[in-house]
Amino acid sequence: MRVSADRTVCVGAGLCALTAPGVFDQDDDGIVTVLESAPAGDDGTAAREAGLLCPSRAVRIDEADA
Repeated sequence: MRVSADRTVCVGAGLCALTAPGVFDQDDDGIVTVLESAPAGDDGTAAREAGLLCPSRAVRIDEADA
């Protein structure tokens, strides 16, 4: 799994950081920052959920890069 985020479309809702705090954070402007681009275990599961919850679809999960 490979996690990425498009900071240009992020609206700063913060659901990613709340759902997967080991994988995502927010900068001072509230924009997503990826902390762990290849999460495993529970962090990987949480990252997948964060991808589904993101209202602007800024969070991307690529399962092919496992």
